[in-house]
Amino acid sequence: MMTANIAESLNSILKDEWEYPLSYIFNSIARKFGEKFRERHAFIDSKENKFVSYAERILRDNKSASYSLYVSNRNGILDQYMVFGNGVTAKVNLLERSCSCRKFDLVKISYEHAMAALREKYGDGEGYGNSIYEYSSPIYKAESYLLAYLEAINVVPLEAEWTVPQKLLDTKISPPPTIPNLEGRNSNALRTSVRHSSPKGGIGVQYARNSGIKEPRVEWPSNHR
Repeated sequence: MMTANIAESLNSILKDEWEYPLSYIFNSIARKFGEKFRERHAFIDSKENKFVSYAERILRDNKSASYSLYVSNRNGILDQYMVFGNGVTAKVNLLERSCSCRKFDLVKISYEHAMAALREKYGDGEGYGNSIYEYSSPIYKAESYLLAYLEAINVVPLEAEWTVPQKLLDTKISPPPTIPNLEGRNSNALRTSVRHSSPKGGIGVQYARNSGIKEPRVEWPSNHR
């Protein structure tokens, strides 16, 4: 389940734990995340790719798209190329790992413009194949993902097993301050003004709700006829 708010995603998998004690909820979260970490680690470890599967798929698609592009280096400046094709002209700087289309800069992976420039620089041999990975961010490497999912997630021990510093035990925590309700204050009081226009001039209409009135009352201005 994918949502814009990670809290909603977490709540969706913890519906059954809502009615349990807080420590049980924390242990349930640790258990579920531990299962997910082991699952992802085993999945990545079973592949022989340099990059994770979705990054390999992006590289493969970009490589195919780059064959339809034309590359020029008329000025002879090292690692700077002009790439043309599909109605777009892009300026690629391999040294700075940037492209005028901004994809290379933002995603940090070899997009079609960068791939066309790399082919122009290294040819179609082994050097070109290796450069595709070298000019992409190491965060897409399979080994980086394995390290990310390698950490263990520990559960919360029983309270009797907690080791709490004496300084915290001696700390007195006061409850948050409360604001008493003001005597005679009517929280349901509502007053809204609305003005309607008419050919004869504006008419002010005021809708008021007071403590002794259940329905809104219409109050007309004193000069209304």
